[in-house]
Amino acid sequence: MKRPQTKVQARIEIEKQIDDFLKEGGEVLQVNIGTSGLHNGELNNNSLGFEQPKQPRTPVPGAIAAIEANRQAKLSKNQPKKPKPSRPRKKVVYDDFGEPVRVVWVTE
Repeated sequence: MKRPQTKVQARIEIEKQIDDFLKEGGEVLQVNIGTSGLHNGELNNNSLGFEQPKQPRTPVPGAIAAIEANRQAKLSKNQPKKPKPSRPRKKVVYDDFGEPVRVVWVTE
């Protein structure tokens, strides 16, 4: 059975791949901090979430109560309550002297 690769082995393999890339003439470009966040040379104001106003929150207890009320209304409307069928149970049959004779399954 082949064992899964450990983190150390993966790190060594990635470093080997980087070294091979650089030996073949590959080049790693350095990007200045914040350059990738610029849109046409300016900050993209649409992506900043801190300037937007606070959104109103839904109060949870009221929402849960409404959901439960709808659920109960659907249950009572769709299905009338049915009596649960009784499950069979064991009943021991005794003889005249109080000794058990046999076990019978009874539904009541």
